[in-house]
Order: sequence, then C-alpha cells, then structure tokens
Amino acid sequence: MDSMPVTNKAAGQPESTTNKVLETGASVVQNFAPVQRICAHLNAFHAYADEPNRPAVEANHYCSHLNDEVRQCILYDSPEQPARIIGIEYMITPRLYETLDAEEQIFWHSHVFEVKSGMLIMPKPATVPHAAWEVAENKEMEQVVTLYGKVYHLWQTDRGDKLPVGPPKLMMSYTAADQMPGGFEAVVGDRDKRFGSDWKRKKEIRSYIEEPKVHQNADATWAKGGAGH
Repeated sequence: MDSMPVTNKAAGQPESTTNKVLETGASVVQNFAPVQRICAHLNAFHAYADEPNRPAVEANHYCSHLNDEVRQCILYDSPEQPARIIGIEYMITPRLYETLDAEEQIFWHSHVFEVKSGMLIMPKPATVPHAAWEVAENKEMEQVVTLYGKVYHLWQTDRGDKLPVGPPKLMMSYTAADQMPGGFEAVVGDRDKRFGSDWKRKKEIRSYIEEPKVHQNADATWAKGGAGH
C-alpha cells in the first residue's frame, strides 16, 4: 500500500524529544484496554449533512465492539502517523434502530450503498494474500451492510483547518454514486490506488450479499426535507 504523505498539518510546534520519550515510557506501563479492543480498520467517505455538495471526506475507521449490537469507531484522516482524529461513528443493529424516536432516526445512515458499491473497504495488510483477505472482508461486510451509523466530524481537515474549530458536524453516507462531488469513480479510484484496492472488484464479489430494506427515516440528507436540508 502506498501510504498517504506523512506531514503534520496541525497547528503547533513539532513534538519534542522529551514528549516522545514520555510517550514511549507511558506506552510500556499504562493500561490501554479500550483502544486495544479495536478489531477492524475500515475506509470510506462521508458527506456533510448540512452541505452535501462539499467534497467527500475520506475517513479511516478504527472500530471495536461494545456488544453484538453496538460498535464504536474512532475516525482518522490517515492510516499513517501523524494521523488526526477527525470524528467518531457509532453503528447499531436494525433492532436497536427501531427503538429510536423518529426525530433521532434521521441522524443515522445506512451502509447498503457503501458495501454493495465497493466504496467501503477493509484495507488489506501487505502480508496477507488477496484471496484470504477477500473472504475475511466479505464476512465483515455481511454484517456492516445491515447496520445503521451515526457520525460526527470534529475536525474539518478537508477545508484546511489547523485545529478542530467550530461545532461538531453531522455527517452522512452516500446512497448513490451520482451524489458524490468530483465523481464516484474518480474519488474512490484515487483512494483505491493508494490502498491497492479495486471498488469494481469489491462490487463484483459482494454481489451475493443481500440488500436489507432501509428504514424510511434513515439517510435523511438525501431525502427531501431531511436533516441535510
């Protein structure tokens, strides 16, 4: 995989040797149990709910399970250091989604298009054969395709912000290729080049995955009068 450029785009002075030493020492003795629960790296694109015509924002999701029905993900702008945390996403099962009030349901998005289009990927480790990884990735996609997600971005790195300023921004996922500014094939294709992936191949090998019915209140950005309008 060709990694993204390693540059620190945050405001502030470069990390000092003192802080690097303290960081290394702390990592040896402290308990990092919550982050050690992270078990999946996903990559996809988000749209601003209130400004869906802004360029798509690429997000690297590092996810863990709270239980069989709830996942939580830390979102980074890059899979390489120094990576900035740009947001968070929660994913829940349809059963839990149904327990939410209608006013709350509009803030959640489906993952059907993400999965079936090949836009959502689990970046492959260089040491794992493609065939074996595709099996593992598809098993993950069989679950994710049914889930609803709620995403907030805290740092608008796409507009060049050097710090996470302003209020959190509700984000949504795309539900059709023609919704993505810049063109789906161009945007996702550029990502694929960096990760050694191929959305067309993903789409083909996921064709067997059944599409669940999406609740009418989800994906409100793309519905007239929804959260993004």
